[in-house]
Amino acid sequence: MTGTLSVQPLILVVEHDQQPGRSIVSTLAAQGFRTLQAPPRAAALTRAVGHEPDLILLDVSDGDVDGVGLTQRLRDWRSAPIIAILSRSRESERAAILDAGANDYLIRPFATADLLARMRVWLREKARMQAQRFSSEAPAERLRIDRDRRTLYVDGREVHITPLECKLLLILAHSPGRSLTEEQILTAVWGSKAPARPQYLRAHVRQLRQKLERDPAKPRYLVTEAGGGYRLKLG
Repeated sequence: MTGTLSVQPLILVVEHDQQPGRSIVSTLAAQGFRTLQAPPRAAALTRAVGHEPDLILLDVSDGDVDGVGLTQRLRDWRSAPIIAILSRSRESERAAILDAGANDYLIRPFATADLLARMRVWLREKARMQAQRFSSEAPAERLRIDRDRRTLYVDGREVHITPLECKLLLILAHSPGRSLTEEQILTAVWGSKAPARPQYLRAHVRQLRQKLERDPAKPRYLVTEAGGGYRLKLG
């Protein structure tokens, strides 16, 4: 079936004013969108991490909200398009929000038609980029890391990884097929503050294998070397 609520994009709405009737959520619900709502605090990040929104509407029109910081944190965790909603039109504020990772912005007051049009543009762009990436992917490339979006694709499936897990994978992917010792990886990931115990690294490796391996007990991508250390096989 098409046109049902279950197939509509999922929109994460991060806004200060959550009163019924005044919320952006009410507007989107009337248009048939699925929505998640969160205040512009830690709850927003929790919702972004725990779900896979197709688009994020970030209302930073409240003066108490650190819009730039929140945008950066959301971008670290999710690759979904972010449309920021601002109450002022200062050029410096607009530039800072875009530099932090937002894709677009609207200035209050704005027409509902403008909001919906911007959302359609970025939802189409997301779908186009995904189709382009998948169509150019060779059949043998079952594991792929999107460095720009900090996203992992396993057999064409998008898998959430934390910024630290992404950094760990990128370090191994820098020289695919080459083994790195635990000490080399610890230093590369954590620098001078690297934990002394390799068990800390092994715990993160176990978590990554749960996400990217069909059988974590018999890994085919993130391989342990006989002499110690790890190797990433991208093919």
